[in-house]
Amino acid sequence: MKVWTKVRIKDKNRQVELLSKSLTNYLYGYGPILDITRKYHISPGDRKILDQYTANRIAGILMLYLSKDYVRINDIANKYNIEASLVDDIFPEIEGYIDKYLEKQK
Repeated sequence: MKVWTKVRIKDKNRQVELLSKSLTNYLYGYGPILDITRKYHISPGDRKILDQYTANRIAGILMLYLSKDYVRINDIANKYNIEASLVDDIFPEIEGYIDKYLEKQK
């Protein structure tokens, strides 16, 4: 029988930690979150709590991915694939450097 539990991993992987922090900043560093923070007077402390929560969740997913625990990743996807989601259609968005040599090959 499966039991849904939340687990904290004590053995930190520095690469996962770095990537989790970077992805959290990528997600929340700019854009609508700044407007929301100002509009609703969200304190820096509350914003830190939100960012920390997000970074911890990203780190957990990355650790599952690195350990190839696709069953638990699938469990998470199934549990949170809810009808009442506030997310509409997904349009992948990517930011970063592009190798100009590869770009010329297209």
